Amino acid sequence: MFKSFFPNPKWFFGSLLIWFIINLVLWYSGGKSWGEFIGFPQAYATTELPINVTRFWSAQFLWFYLWFFVSTALFAAFWKWKSNNKWQAWSVWGSAFILFNVWFGVQVSVSLNAWYGPFWDMIQKMLSSGGGNIQDLYMGTLTFLLIAMVAVTVAVINSFFVSHYIFRWRTAMNEYYTAHWGKLRHVEGASQRVQEDTMRFATTLEALGVSFIKAIMILIAFLPVLIQLSERVPVLPIVGEIKYSLVWAAIGWAIFGTFLLMVVGIKLPGLEFNNQKVEAAYRKELVYGEDYVDRAQPATLKELFQNVRKNYFRLYFHYAYFNMVSTWYAQLDILFSLVVLFPSIAAGTMTLGLLNQIGNVFDKVRESFQYLISSWKTIIELLSIHKRLKAFESVLDEK
Repeated sequence: MFKSFFPNPKWFFGSLLIWFIINLVLWYSGGKSWGEFIGFPQAYATTELPINVTRFWSAQFLWFYLWFFVSTALFAAFWKWKSNNKWQAWSVWGSAFILFNVWFGVQVSVSLNAWYGPFWDMIQKMLSSGGGNIQDLYMGTLTFLLIAMVAVTVAVINSFFVSHYIFRWRTAMNEYYTAHWGKLRHVEGASQRVQEDTMRFATTLEALGVSFIKAIMILIAFLPVLIQLSERVPVLPIVGEIKYSLVWAAIGWAIFGTFLLMVVGIKLPGLEFNNQKVEAAYRKELVYGEDYVDRAQPATLKELFQNVRKNYFRLYFHYAYFNMVSTWYAQLDILFSLVVLFPSIAAGTMTLGLLNQIGNVFDKVRESFQYLISSWKTIIELLSIHKRLKAFESVLDEK
């Protein structure tokens, strides 16, 4: 699954994590301002970013682009020397490109959040003071539109690239399995695992990986903002006054939801795995029946289909209460961020712009902490695919 595409996966992913942490520490411990040594304007790192599309080619952003490229080049050069893999251009540089686009998407969210406050405060001022200059409204809307156009363009480019990235990963797995087809062909459902599971594994894991990285980056970008905004919301419902109120509210609600859905959905991965096994057995007998008269007899097919039926009915039952709990949690989640602000709204310390800004930041941070909740069904599917491919590959490990 991994060694066909990534160079020495165990050490590769470990070194990637270490390299990421090193760059993160260097960047936030002074690296932001190191661009001055190569000609960037003085004090550019402390200059407040503009709330418009020009922020994406400001000195701060240009310095980060250069930093990211050099960091990726050093990492790629090391693995080119250490373990030259056929697919390294895609697995290393391709992963870095996807990572960069995820970071860029988070920065778009940060810029839009900065736009929310002054724009909605301007609307509130106009409504409460009998009007204002309509040109300010048009310019504010144009600012949003330009930022959104950049975001959409980058997202479409990334989607196109990811499609090719996933297919290259599938190709690498396909080449690896077909090269060992003599040993693997006797495994139950071997054709399905090579033809279908490889594509599903690459697609699902890429989606989960990107979502996880995005959640981490959102926390890095928005958590400091939420800490600052918590000073404007000193009191929480029921709990009362507490420091870093919004941060604790987001963490507490996410932990509750994660634990709840993990308990409720604990049986689903095994059932999904069994479902693919019984489906593969039934399909295999039907395929044999196309070529051999003595195969796919009614009694045999009835027994195999009974296994399919039994497992599906068990899945339906367990998904019924899982979906009930997850849907109710999702509905309560919509109200949670607003309810948290009720004491401050009632105290009259909120403006419309601040309300929108806090709500947006709070939702972003809360959703990041809820990564497992939003991804649980996909994780269940990935676990079942991983089990099948792991059992498939275990044949190659036998002496």
